[in-house]
Parts: sequence; C-alpha cells; structure tokens
Amino acid sequence: MQMEQLQKDMITAMKARDKVRKDAISSLVSAVKKIAIDEGCRDDIPEELVDRAILKEMKLVKEQMDTCPEERVELKAGYQSTYDVIKDYAPTMMSEEEIKEYILKNFSDAVSTKNKGMIMKGVMADLKGKADGKLINQVVGDLCK
Repeated sequence: MQMEQLQKDMITAMKARDKVRKDAISSLVSAVKKIAIDEGCRDDIPEELVDRAILKEMKLVKEQMDTCPEERVELKAGYQSTYDVIKDYAPTMMSEEEIKEYILKNFSDAVSTKNKGMIMKGVMADLKGKADGKLINQVVGDLCK
C-alpha cells in the first residue's frame, strides 16, 4: 500500500462525509507517519513500512474488539466498522499451505535437523509482514514433529 493512496482515500472519505472511514484511514496515516519518523525515513516512506503499520493498527483494533464488554454494543460496533475499513487496506497474508511450501523450499536443511529455533529465526525474518507469526509457529511446530 502506498502512503499517497491512503491520503487520497482519506480526502475522498472527507468529501463524502464518511466519518467512520475517514477516522479509520486517518489513524492509519498517523500510525504510518509515526513509524516513519521513528525510523528516520520521513520523506520517502517505503511500502513495507506502510504495510507494517496497517497490520499493527489492525491488530490493535482487533484487541479493542476482543476486550470490549458485550453490553457496550455501540462501542463494539464502532470498533468493528473501523476494523472492516482497515482490513480493506491490509496486505494479503500467506496461507498455511504457502508457508509450509516456502519453508520446505528455502529451509529444507534446517527442517531435517528439527531445530525449531533455527527455522523460526530465518523464516520470521523473511516472512515478516507477509504471514501471521502464530501461523508460522504452528506450521514450523508441525514440521518439527
């Protein structure tokens, strides 16, 4: 996802007076800018950084939905609508089969030793932002049995 695209979509949402969408995209833009400033690439923001910020925001909103009390229906609905907007911008994640195929193709020597720590170290570095860490851990655990 390009930073410019996020900003254009935020302007479109403002013009359409879509407050929920504008607020969700605005939180994404500010999260991206904060991470960019922290990493020192304020002017030229790479797509990888934008995707990472989107995934982080998506996880944060998901956490808010999970911890919200059931009786707070309107609050929970607000979190859900924000989550739905952010999910539209999230990068597609690798499936379990794709992760397994990737590991067997690129880390076959490590898989044969059944050293889970060594496999996880290499795989997590390569697939950061492309696949869910919990799913990677599960696949590696299955391969090391």
